[in-house]
Amino acid sequence: MQDRRAAHPEICAPVGTAGGCCAPRGPEKLSVIDIEPVGGTDPSLKALLDGAGLPTDDLEGVGRIFFIAAENGSVCGCGGFEPTGHDILLRSIAVAPGHQGRGIGKRIALDVLEQARRFGATQAYLLTTSAAPFFERLGFVQIDRADAPEAILRTRQAASICPSSAVLMVKDLGS
Repeated sequence: MQDRRAAHPEICAPVGTAGGCCAPRGPEKLSVIDIEPVGGTDPSLKALLDGAGLPTDDLEGVGRIFFIAAENGSVCGCGGFEPTGHDILLRSIAVAPGHQGRGIGKRIALDVLEQARRFGATQAYLLTTSAAPFFERLGFVQIDRADAPEAILRTRQAASICPSSAVLMVKDLGS
C-alpha cells in the first residue's frame, strides 16, 4: 500500500502497524492491519463507504480526517473522525465484505479513537442507524441529542446527513 500520510501531515505516526493497536493479540491469528491517513478524495475510501451504504456527501470538508486499513496490502476497511474542539465525531467505520467478522472493524475503530486522542480529543460522539450494539461493546453509550455539544450537532452528519432516527452515542477518551 502506498504511503498516504502526506494527506494529513498532522497525524505523525500510524498506530496500526506492528506493535500498534491493530497488531494481532491473544488467540486471533490475523495479519497486521496497516492503517494510513487518506484524504477525502481517496477512491478506496469512497468505494468502501458506498459499499457499506454510508454517506459520502461531505468527505472533502475541511478538518475531516480519514484512514484506510489494509491487510497484507489489500484494502480492508476505513474509518475517520471530524474534530470539533476537544470533541470528535467518529465517522465512516466500514469493513470490506471479504474481511468482515474477524475483528477488523473493532481494530479500525480503536485505532481511529487512539488517533483522535493523540489529536487532543477527550470525547468521541457518533451517529448510527444500525451499529449501536457494536459501538456499545467499544464503550460508547447512547445519549439524547439534546445532551450533545452544539459543535457536534452543527456537523453536516448530525445536522442534515444522518436521519433524526439515528442514535447518538458518546465515549470518554480520557486516560
